Amino acid sequence: MTGVTSPGQRRIDEIGDESRRRILDAAEELFAERGFDRTSFVDIAKRSGISRGSIPWHFKNKNGLVMAVVERAVERIWPASRYQSVPSLTEVFSETTRLLNAGNSALVFMILVEALNDRGVVREQYKEFLGRRREGMEVLLRLRRPADADPAKAVDQERAAAVALNGALLGIHLQALVDPDSVDMPSALITLASMFDKNIADVWRS
Repeated sequence: MTGVTSPGQRRIDEIGDESRRRILDAAEELFAERGFDRTSFVDIAKRSGISRGSIPWHFKNKNGLVMAVVERAVERIWPASRYQSVPSLTEVFSETTRLLNAGNSALVFMILVEALNDRGVVREQYKEFLGRRREGMEVLLRLRRPADADPAKAVDQERAAAVALNGALLGIHLQALVDPDSVDMPSALITLASMFDKNIADVWRS
């Protein structure tokens, strides 16, 4: 019957999902330990217990694997679903603080360094990643747009605010990673969010 998956196919899918997870886990650990350039498919295969030939089957090439690792890390830190309702930014950033401690969030910046030195796929994929983060914040802002806002100007205003917010979030996170003894990331994030929530109406007045 159409639409019904056989037990055998389900098992193959489960094996595929498990292999993908193990490859991503191993790659995440190795990228953090050795960096992007010094990690090979052979290293990842040994760490994951998955054959080297299976890695490109899942991810095509090393760039695809790198970005899959980053996407998973980012989704743990900043799930897109957090922007699909109308919470205050303080609520969103409170959750972000908890999630930042739940995984290897330094990977985001490791890939950024790679993207800055690359003119090809890694840079394009990182641009896409940053664009999606901004789009998430634009959604949050759009849901809170006042009824009397000028529609012709609102999109540009929301886009500019999303760039500023995303930059501030990344900047606070980077400072906390480099100098954790001097930077209280939870307090800084909540302060930023509270300031924004208090003055959110100014987004559409500029």
